[in-house]
Amino acid sequence: MARLWIGNIEDNTSDEELQELLTKYGFPKFDAVERVPGDGSRPAAIFTFGAASPEGLALVAPRIQDLFWKHRKLTVQVMRDTFA
Repeated sequence: MARLWIGNIEDNTSDEELQELLTKYGFPKFDAVERVPGDGSRPAAIFTFGAASPEGLALVAPRIQDLFWKHRKLTVQVMRDTFA
């Protein structure tokens, strides 16, 4: 399982539009999405991919890092689970 953070998403973007974007750039289908509103100026989403590894996402994440999409520049980060 792997998780991907995408920040600076246009607030009214649907899950379907996000899936289309990710599929276009070679990402697998996500299993879940959690919206992160923040202060409202740079909404984000966390995507969970049950069939992907963090290393696999790290290979495709640069494809959308700094991508200008829907009037915004996206920021992307593969999230690593840490266990203390």
